[in-house]
Amino acid sequence: MSADMEQLTKVDSAISGLSSSPPEKKGHRRGSSTAAGVYNINDLEKEGKELEIAKETQKLNWKLNTSPASLDEKETLKKFLTTPPVKKIDLHFPLGLEVTARNLKGVTIKDALDAIHKQFKKKADDELENPILAGFEWDKEESWTRLVVHQKKEGAPSGKSKKGKKGED
Repeated sequence: MSADMEQLTKVDSAISGLSSSPPEKKGHRRGSSTAAGVYNINDLEKEGKELEIAKETQKLNWKLNTSPASLDEKETLKKFLTTPPVKKIDLHFPLGLEVTARNLKGVTIKDALDAIHKQFKKKADDELENPILAGFEWDKEESWTRLVVHQKKEGAPSGKSKKGKKGED
């Protein structure tokens, strides 16, 4: 049996068949997910390009602790939050909280509402002093890269909530 062993040569499968050159480096991985025409907010600041915020955010009357998916304005949610569209933007609350909305194809109104909702979803209605989103403000003097979030106590009355007034005629 020992005579058979002498004829065998040791082969390490880990190194046989490999070239000595290192593997080729692959380029940046996520090239396809960045859309054309979507900017980095810092580049816009360098170029001095002004941001415009979608006016539709003021009409949503959205409660911060409810899911943005519960809103009826589905088309509004798909619109870009800013013009020109950006990959990410910080949303600053007056009390100091800051959340970041990100989307490599351009931050939409829904992305911003999702980022805000993530912070407030566990809060009860009575814990929120101003539970309704009033809109966003861009103050380039204060900070070019963030929007100030405005809140209000109550939303504008919608046409659906007139249940309890039937007996008052």
